[in-house]
Amino acid sequence: MQASFITSAFSPNEYPPADRPEIAFAGRSNVGKSSLLNTLANRRRLAVTSSRPGRTQSINFFSIGKDLYFVDLPGYGYAKVPLKIRKSWGKMVETYLRERPNLKGVVLLLDIRREPGSDDLNLLEWLRHYHIPALVVLTKSDKLSRHQTLTKANKIAQSLHDLIQEKPLLFSARTGLGKEELWELIHRLVNTH
Repeated sequence: MQASFITSAFSPNEYPPADRPEIAFAGRSNVGKSSLLNTLANRRRLAVTSSRPGRTQSINFFSIGKDLYFVDLPGYGYAKVPLKIRKSWGKMVETYLRERPNLKGVVLLLDIRREPGSDDLNLLEWLRHYHIPALVVLTKSDKLSRHQTLTKANKIAQSLHDLIQEKPLLFSARTGLGKEELWELIHRLVNTH
């Protein structure tokens, strides 16, 4: 599959043409968005990974094949990023989510080792209010034992029960767990909405 970086954007006039479906990826800083994008695209460095949270400060567009864009939204919830910048991210992301006509859904990444935070819950509530489909993916599932993974996944699913349609999907960029299932869900979003 052909996959390539298209552009970084801070405002709608910098977006690529809305000529194909888009799936956006959101989550806290350091949740593993870049690793997940690289795994889905079978590319090592399509999205640049960093050990320093808060590195993605723009909306990054990637071409996936000839028929799809992946959109990497800035991570939220990282305290070391100045408040002024964090607020501008919020406006930038909200504008994108509300106004992009070809957006088919949002994949929200949660670190399975952490409880969903208020930012995660607010985003899911916001997406539901605007009728934007959301998928929840529990990243870093290889960091826990199988029993811990299932226990945490059930607990998180319970806490999000009113906000999501699909059960959260387990994912590991290291082992590839959940990759095929996530592609199936993405194809369903693209073809349904």
